[in-house]
Amino acid sequence: MRALVWLLVLVPVALAEEDCPVCATNQFAKCLPDDEGVCSCLLKLASNTSQKVNCSALTRKCWMMKNEMYRLKNNLGTRRKPTEHAMLDNDGIYDPDCESDGNFHPKQCNGTDTCWCVNTAGVRRTDKGDQDKKCPELVKTFWFQIQLRHKPIDKEMDEDKLKKAIQETLAAYQVDPGYIDKVEYLKEDRFILVDLIQNKTVQSETDLATAAYYLEKDVKGNTLFSNTYNRSIQDDGISFDGGKLSFEEAYVYYIDSKHPEFSMKRLTPGIIAVIVVVCLALIAGLVVLCLARRKAAKAHIYQKAEGRELDEIQKQQLTT
Repeated sequence: MRALVWLLVLVPVALAEEDCPVCATNQFAKCLPDDEGVCSCLLKLASNTSQKVNCSALTRKCWMMKNEMYRLKNNLGTRRKPTEHAMLDNDGIYDPDCESDGNFHPKQCNGTDTCWCVNTAGVRRTDKGDQDKKCPELVKTFWFQIQLRHKPIDKEMDEDKLKKAIQETLAAYQVDPGYIDKVEYLKEDRFILVDLIQNKTVQSETDLATAAYYLEKDVKGNTLFSNTYNRSIQDDGISFDGGKLSFEEAYVYYIDSKHPEFSMKRLTPGIIAVIVVVCLALIAGLVVLCLARRKAAKAHIYQKAEGRELDEIQKQQLTT
């Protein structure tokens, strides 16, 4: 009799859950009806904390990182959980403190006594310190450079078609065309370089850090979208010139409105926020950045590739 009662209680709930649509822009959000029968989608941030998300927009990067850490800690993801030391020192993967609007808190500590300051993309921009470390502001990341390396193709690359394909691809990540400053192709290295600049003339709710995060995850085969979302970068690449253009590497570079504050003497080989040399100059109050690809040189851009970093951690675990 008791089993029958439980069955009668559970069946209506299961049916009600099925009535709610899947969250297209976030496969990890769970959509349930409220007391009034209105569906809302919640993303788990911690064991006792969930965040309501808008499934017509990309979920803010800070919340997605926090959800990923929750899944890793509870063995809910497909990846192997890194060691405690790696979780502490790996800047690409940490449990962030998020503001109520989804922005990163300027000061991050990853639940430990070690703290540092981040930019609006959640990337560390200072040396690490203790709980007394001061982070008076959230420095804005205004320029993103996405570098995609495609797999070899057996025909000449049509650069005009390539630029159009990249613009269409970015549209799937809700990037307004006005944010696309430049698309370049480096034939010898098979690199596609896309500069996205957050400018005030474009009225868009899309956060470029979040868009770049979603795109990077797709390239690395760890999509955040559900199967109902028509994303551009599938496992076999993007549609291009009557075929498919697949990618084998993805990197995202972040350029802030202010210099990063690293002490060079404190950098160690194991640090994940890689400092690359470029040239930074101020002209008439405007920041002019000279980006000299792999061989040039003189100021500070730093790189973060989260999936790649975690893969390296896993490799180290397998060899120990």
